[in-house]
Amino acid sequence: MSDIIQLLPDSVANQIAAGEVIQRPASVVKELVENALDSGATEIKIHIKDAGKTLIQISDNGCGMSPTDARMAFERHATSKISNANDLFAIRTMGFRGEALASVAAIANIELRTKRFEDEVGTFIHINGSEVVTQEPAACNNGTSLQVKNLFFNVPARRKFLKSNSTELKHILYEFQRVALPNPDIAFYLYHNNLALYELSASNQIKRILGLFGKNIGQSLVPVNNQTSIISISGFVGQPKFARKTLGEQFLFVNKRYFRHPYFHKSVLLSFEKLLAPETIPSYFLFFDINPEAIDINVHPTKTEIKFEDDRAIWQIVHAAVRESLGKHNVVPTIDFDQSGNIEIPVAPKPGTEVPIPKIDVDPDYNPFNEKSSGVQGSFKKTELERTNQDNWERLYEKKEFDEGNITSLASNEKDLYSGEESGFSGKKIMQFKGKYILTPVKSGLMVIDQKRAQERILFEKFMEVLKSDSVASQQQLFPQTIELNPVDAALLAEILDDLQSLGFDIREFGGNTFIINGTPGILDNPSPASVIEKLLEEYKNSPIDAKSKVREQVAASLAKAASINYGTELNPEEMSHLIDNLFACETPNYSPDGKPVLSILSLDNIEKSFLK
Repeated sequence: MSDIIQLLPDSVANQIAAGEVIQRPASVVKELVENALDSGATEIKIHIKDAGKTLIQISDNGCGMSPTDARMAFERHATSKISNANDLFAIRTMGFRGEALASVAAIANIELRTKRFEDEVGTFIHINGSEVVTQEPAACNNGTSLQVKNLFFNVPARRKFLKSNSTELKHILYEFQRVALPNPDIAFYLYHNNLALYELSASNQIKRILGLFGKNIGQSLVPVNNQTSIISISGFVGQPKFARKTLGEQFLFVNKRYFRHPYFHKSVLLSFEKLLAPETIPSYFLFFDINPEAIDINVHPTKTEIKFEDDRAIWQIVHAAVRESLGKHNVVPTIDFDQSGNIEIPVAPKPGTEVPIPKIDVDPDYNPFNEKSSGVQGSFKKTELERTNQDNWERLYEKKEFDEGNITSLASNEKDLYSGEESGFSGKKIMQFKGKYILTPVKSGLMVIDQKRAQERILFEKFMEVLKSDSVASQQQLFPQTIELNPVDAALLAEILDDLQSLGFDIREFGGNTFIINGTPGILDNPSPASVIEKLLEEYKNSPIDAKSKVREQVAASLAKAASINYGTELNPEEMSHLIDNLFACETPNYSPDGKPVLSILSLDNIEKSFLK
């Protein structure tokens, strides 16, 4: 039997290596921009066509390369960043493996133009699938310009798995943010199909954040600054009231390198303990400066996973730094026990806010077995004093009561909860509790309904009916609204624009990440379409569904959540009755579109058992 193990050709080996480093166009942008940063560039321009599938061009004004270096740059494991193994633990550059250009060249058509400041002419190299087609002197600007065309042209299986242009562009924008944020002293320009998405001049850290995420985020940020012998931490965190339900504005950097670290992420979240609304996540932009010898970057091909020598100590420092910053800016309530003056405690409430002390009148002649005692004469009407006293007690304890007399004990078959009610819940006793739940008696006990989830289910099924029937009823706005989004949200909205059109929205792109809302679905009852769109995008980003066949269902579910009533909204009995009737007209009334329970039954047996103890 002959030998069967053999060395792979370089072209095949490069394609395998490319599969680890280059997963999508965004990976190419990341690797090439990091090379531009390492070249000492102060200005980097990125031109994208068709979300990087057709063209990715990165131009910089860095140091450039000699003809020999330009050719060597495309060889595997050829790098100027390190020379021995010890250098791996003293890395300050973004790249160091020498794999990026070789990996990109293996799966694309590349044209390189580069020139050093001291050279009279530059160098042009054309590579197609790892094969050098041309290398010759050429006139070009100082620095380096790389054009990557027809990505994955020789790996059709990989190209087939690329997502839509909007999705791939979104990933490019994410990578752009991760390299632009920690380098505010460098100018960045990003263009897609000749349209400017970002034009960021060199500035300071806060201006760079505002340039990437919009001016509105500025009012929510609190500075963080902490210096220790182990690590220096700087940056900003968002105030708790501006926390959102989706990830997207949470960034950690170490020595200007973006990384993911669930352990440190939890440290930041615990700093906001008891300050956040349920299921919300604060924004944060934290920059670590640490001795390179105390971290290991060479863990993952994408270099986004980093090991720290003393992660427990850093966890404590991060937690304390964020907590201290929130306290300094009055986000965390504090009492200064070292202040010279006494703490001022008001001895009386403000005028007009006093709660009268309830009066207790005792009638010594009262006989409970005599109806005519104390002049009551059989009447149970409350005197004015008694009514006032009752109001005072209720105001003092802020306690609400409801009549349980209508709760009846019948069969506990859950299928019969709504059967036999000819007029729905209109004749039932219904009450709202805590601005969140609707309580109503049913045959088996007491039904508790989550009002927001109930309306989510109702709206979701209505939207799905619209999509199935193709009968779009759009309500035109008397005064069209404009909405300006950041580039990431603008790309996301453009991706689902056709699906929103099918639901009854009339939204047009206006350029510059601005959209005009001309019409909304007729079944949507919201005075602010712009706020609905913003909530929709937030919900949509948080949804795990990505299959093309499920996109419309995903959009409908996200829109239902965005358009439903908020917790704390007071409903009158008629509105509550109407909501319950519509809920039980749904095919799946028990669960919201994302699978959370809408209602719960407190059985009469359990209620009675609680009083037997």
